[in-house]
Amino acid sequence: MHDNFSRAAAPPPAVDAPAEAGDGDRSAALAAELEAAGVPEHLRPWLADRGVGALVVKLGIVFEELTAERAVATMPVAGNTQVAGILHGGAHAVLAETLGSFAASLHAGPGRHAVGVDLNATHHRPAVRGLVRGTCTAVHLGRTLATHEIVMTDEEGHRLSTARITNLLRDNPPAGRTPEGQGGRRQGGRPERGGQAAL
Repeated sequence: MHDNFSRAAAPPPAVDAPAEAGDGDRSAALAAELEAAGVPEHLRPWLADRGVGALVVKLGIVFEELTAERAVATMPVAGNTQVAGILHGGAHAVLAETLGSFAASLHAGPGRHAVGVDLNATHHRPAVRGLVRGTCTAVHLGRTLATHEIVMTDEEGHRLSTARITNLLRDNPPAGRTPEGQGGRRQGGRPERGGQAAL
């Protein structure tokens, strides 16, 4: 677990598997990605074959805590700003969705996945330097829906934004089918409808 804001306020270098990497090289690259992102040791097997995602790596998001009820991560302002030099509003949304989706996926459990169906954010004040900390708290953990509130704060504890995400919890598709949002097809040959690709 990382302590609050003790790391450098710059994104870590990207950890990508080589384009032609064999299974061993890819596994090693994903293991390095999980470690760099601060994923707790006991959750690394869960993510060992997919990592944390390219955008999480690019934005420099590092997890401090990760459960279905509460998830915490930091993200540097440096490298994630918009033209005015403040943290991009979309970066707030990415941090919120990352925390809420990982927490919802943990709640969904084995054989199920979370699909984001709603994300909204209110920006209260700008962040111009340092690290932003997102704290995700469960609002509702049901059988089919999980809703989380995510509060982003600066290093002084000032609230920067408040977000809320709702994820639909679905059973994994049968072998040979892909989840909705990834080219999946339902009977009749029409593409699946639904939210984002599953974690």
